[in-house]
Amino acid sequence: MKDLVDLPATLHQLNNQRPIKSKRNRWNVAISEFARLTHNPIRAIVEGLNIQPNPSKPLIALSIGDPTTFGNLKPSQETVDAVRQALEDGSGNGYAPANGHLEAREAVARYVQHQGPVTAADVILCSGCSSALDLCISVLGGPGRNMLVPKPGFSIYRTLAEGFGIECRTYDLLPERNWEADLVQLEQLIDEQTCAMVVTNPGNPCGSVFPRAHLEAIVDIAERHFVPIIADEIYEHFVFPGQEFHAVSTLSQRVPVLSCGGLTKRFLVPGWRMGWIIVHDRDGVFGEVRRGLANLSVRILGSNTLVQRALPAILDNTPNDFFDDLVATLHRHAELAYKGIKQIRGLNPIMPGGAMYMMVGIDVEHFPEFETDLRFVEALVAEQSVFCLPGQCFEYPNYFRLVLTVPEEMIVEAVKRLEEFCEQHYKLDNDLLLQQQNGLLNQMTQLLEIKLYVQ
Repeated sequence: MKDLVDLPATLHQLNNQRPIKSKRNRWNVAISEFARLTHNPIRAIVEGLNIQPNPSKPLIALSIGDPTTFGNLKPSQETVDAVRQALEDGSGNGYAPANGHLEAREAVARYVQHQGPVTAADVILCSGCSSALDLCISVLGGPGRNMLVPKPGFSIYRTLAEGFGIECRTYDLLPERNWEADLVQLEQLIDEQTCAMVVTNPGNPCGSVFPRAHLEAIVDIAERHFVPIIADEIYEHFVFPGQEFHAVSTLSQRVPVLSCGGLTKRFLVPGWRMGWIIVHDRDGVFGEVRRGLANLSVRILGSNTLVQRALPAILDNTPNDFFDDLVATLHRHAELAYKGIKQIRGLNPIMPGGAMYMMVGIDVEHFPEFETDLRFVEALVAEQSVFCLPGQCFEYPNYFRLVLTVPEEMIVEAVKRLEEFCEQHYKLDNDLLLQQQNGLLNQMTQLLEIKLYVQ
């Protein structure tokens, strides 16, 4: 018994005899390289803006990509009832397999049959579509690799990639071609270290919907160079009349595709964080990728289990009328914004084919007092209390993006204020010439005064 009592003292003595390797004499807690390299370009730009709305006018925020912000767009009753049932019966209170409950994955497999043959084994449930993209980029990329992403494009791709030391190479989307990709440039960007090509369709921030022939051309490039595709299709089916959505995975039997989707936008529940990856393998090319995705899934031990339990009822029972009404509303808002802004001097809107955004070009030469789109946006907020995201948030200067999910009366008012702002600041070519001449005259006068003073 005495030996046991003396054991702690003995251990203490032994520890005191061991050499101490640490030379620390102060706190110095460093962050990881992964954390240091990770950043959100949009947040960095927006936080640097001087946003001071006009106090005499209520703010109209056309900047927020959350369709639920203003309360005018709500999820279907079937969606709400499905979650209520899962909550009341308690079936979603516990953990789920890392890749998701089987019944939920089977429901997703049924829902995405338009993408080609899919089984539950091909589905991985994630915490929103951004989580799906994170897993796809994580499993394919790494230090020294590069990934092709669209420009203008959603900043999350860069945010997720750069932490891993993955270089983002941007391929241009061409406004004069309704935001189709520059295929020549796209192919020239590929080298031996290219790990993936991101294809966003329908697109954010452009609202672009690629024709089938254009998508086939993109897929052909991927096939020629053996580059897998990450298909960001969170806005699938968000297409306006005259447009048609084509899943990338249906266009080739040789190019492997990781398709990312979810409930977020189409079902109007972004806060529920339910997304998924669909693995479209080709001849076993993605065998190791499947195992890698399974490994990565355990990092968060699966997505929201309450929503997982509700997922079969949500996907099976939500009526098509709900989706049709939502698309009709967004199309009406897009036409209203486009027709109104088209009449404003100095602005060039590009009519979207789908999704929930519109890009508007700024004729910067006619707004000489604003050096960049950032200054244009700042002044627009200060004078008219209308806030749109500047194009630099999407690596595309001299544009701004507006969202189409706000109430219709807010779009009408925003267009009215945009017109008032532009009419106040727009300069004709003659005005610009006169302004330049006056500036030159002022410079000459100052030089002359300096010369006389020196003499």
